[in-house]
Amino acid sequence: MTEVNKPPRLGGWTRFVTARPRLSLLAALVLTALAVVAGSGVADRLGSGGWEDPAAQSTYATRALEREFPDSQPNLLLLVDTGSSSVDAPSVTAESRRLTARLAGEKGVIGVGSYWQSKSPELRAKDGHEALIAARVTGDENAMAKTLDRIAPHYRGTHGPVQVKLGGIVAVRHEMQTIIKEDLTRAELIALPITLVLLVMVFGSAVAALLPLGIGIVAIVGTNAVLRGLTAFTDVSVFALNLTTALGLGLAIDYALFIVRRYREELSTGASPLTAVGTTLRTAGRTVLFSSLTVAVSLAAMMVFPQYFLRSFAYAGIAVVLLAAAAALILLPAALVLLGHRVNSLDLRRLLRRGRERKPAEGKGWARTAALVMRRAPLFALGTTVLLVTLGLPFLGVRFGTADDRQLPSTAESHVVQQHIREDFPGSPGGGLEILAEGRATGTQYAAYRQQVAALPEVVRVDGPLVKGDAAYFVVQPRGEAVGDGAQRLAGDIRALRAPFDTKVTGTAAVLVDTKHAIAERLPWAAAFIAVVTLLLVFLLTGSVLIPIQAVVLNALSLTAMFGAVVWVFQDGHLSGPLGFTSPGSIETTLPVLMFCVAFGLSMDYGVFLLSRIKEEYDRTGDHDTAVRHGLQRTGGLITAAAVILAVVMVAIGTSRVTNTKMLGLGIALAVLMDAMVVRSLLVPAIMRLTGRATWWAPAPLRRLHARFGLSEGESDAPLRGRGAVPVGGSAAMGVPPGSSEAENWGSDQPQTAPSRRPASPVES
Repeated sequence: MTEVNKPPRLGGWTRFVTARPRLSLLAALVLTALAVVAGSGVADRLGSGGWEDPAAQSTYATRALEREFPDSQPNLLLLVDTGSSSVDAPSVTAESRRLTARLAGEKGVIGVGSYWQSKSPELRAKDGHEALIAARVTGDENAMAKTLDRIAPHYRGTHGPVQVKLGGIVAVRHEMQTIIKEDLTRAELIALPITLVLLVMVFGSAVAALLPLGIGIVAIVGTNAVLRGLTAFTDVSVFALNLTTALGLGLAIDYALFIVRRYREELSTGASPLTAVGTTLRTAGRTVLFSSLTVAVSLAAMMVFPQYFLRSFAYAGIAVVLLAAAAALILLPAALVLLGHRVNSLDLRRLLRRGRERKPAEGKGWARTAALVMRRAPLFALGTTVLLVTLGLPFLGVRFGTADDRQLPSTAESHVVQQHIREDFPGSPGGGLEILAEGRATGTQYAAYRQQVAALPEVVRVDGPLVKGDAAYFVVQPRGEAVGDGAQRLAGDIRALRAPFDTKVTGTAAVLVDTKHAIAERLPWAAAFIAVVTLLLVFLLTGSVLIPIQAVVLNALSLTAMFGAVVWVFQDGHLSGPLGFTSPGSIETTLPVLMFCVAFGLSMDYGVFLLSRIKEEYDRTGDHDTAVRHGLQRTGGLITAAAVILAVVMVAIGTSRVTNTKMLGLGIALAVLMDAMVVRSLLVPAIMRLTGRATWWAPAPLRRLHARFGLSEGESDAPLRGRGAVPVGGSAAMGVPPGSSEAENWGSDQPQTAPSRRPASPVES
């Protein structure tokens, strides 16, 4: 009896997921519907901040000042534009005072002040045609957003002789949140149809193409419900929704591509649908499990950082990865059992092939690429490494900053207001450093401390103190930009001063200093966590000591182009016109950490796909070079197709009008394309050729550890390497000698036993 005619050998997991496929899919449909309800309105409960360290000195000072001196912390600014009139004109003064008094009476608004009350020169534009009304909106981010929604229509627009626009932190964050929600909807409308077309091109079958989209929708909807639940316990950033959509579609497509491809491969050998599903789960299913774990580990590293902006991406990322993997390993096999051979139905490419002669699919392009690279391994290894390092050189000039209104498009109202304040008002109101002094002190002590601060080289002026009980408040105006290098040095210099009372420094520059310190302090721990767990997982997959080290190093190297492009484009402002953003001259401090964790995880995702097939081939033949060549032949097109589709999704996210989201989408799109087309296609086979059979070495204790706990893509009863046998679905099961051209063809995504073969799809070319 041949392998393909044996009764199905179903493991426990296969029996579990295929026992009642209709019931499984019905339960999934019900759970998805419940998740839609549970996750509805999640965007309205998410925050748009989260960049600061909650345990930092600046955070403590900000909260204390909000409590003790609410007038000192305005977060809503009304820009009053008089046109050609003076801000001191009687009619302008009367209307502005009326607006100020009206705003002071609004519920949820405190600390209202204006130029027309204080006559402070900082609240008056240099040309005398604009002035400010400042206030503080109270409550958490959601409460502030509701207050702004309620009062904004009554103040925005024309009021007699003046025109009013809204700015300040509250307005910036609210507008950012609104734009992100609108952009996310547009990105989904762009990505979904393009993704479907690409999947049809890859699979040929419309039925097969719809499966990854279904898995992605389940993952996205489920993650929205998870995030909605988390908002009851912790702060979650609205930016996490973008990652949910991107990873939900991208990883679902990756996993479904891998599983459906292997399932169709097994069907092509004559296996029954149930047998094909069993073999697929024992092989591709194990790889998907390992891949999801490696991605989740990379994203979990962001939990090390205290900023809820980063932690939110960990929440969303881990949830969407695990849900995508669970759907691919539970729902997809059930669907494949029900579909059987109909998974190949509705071949929409027949319309394009009509009248053309069918040619046998050879699927040798990737094998030839691998052979060429391995013949010139030193050249390709050196050349690609130099290329990647060169592309990353701009990152050496990175300047870290903080997110502000310049994240918004130049036409956004709050951006316009803040830009006017930066350019036209003296001292940039709200941009100075603030000192909170706590403890009993005399007026003489306060005066002496003020003189110490004023004597520092970067100080323009010191205002205060404003005393309330045992607390006092100073405002320091630094030279240059509010978040420039000078202002950051000044924050440190003030903190170093000795005083007879406790002092805490806050303000934009101080928050940036504390954020950079928190990132730098925890970054080694995050990197070590990713490296150690990744090394362990790849070892369990391959049983090699060298391959995990290669995987970590090459994955990190694949990200250099992304980091170089981020600095060259978004910091230095190249292509800012065509891409439609305003460069602040710096990179938001937390964003490189986020991009590294996401891109590293996705690179490992592709790396696991490639290594698992190389390992399977090496176990079968014991021939290292053949294993590398066949591994690339069988997965090169698959990885490239998956990377292109994920890049489409990320580029759709990158069409956002918010600069950070644009940077995230376009940067990761570049990273996955470089990883698939340069690192996996050129650098990995070149390095593996140079390391040769030593690639698979491990000391005896680790070999025993792998034999006991390790998993790899291959049959559980796979023969010893070098015996010439293959697992079910391999070339020997088809009567084809290993190493023959027919055996190479088997590695493509095409049925090789049918008398009439269809042309190769893009995944094989």
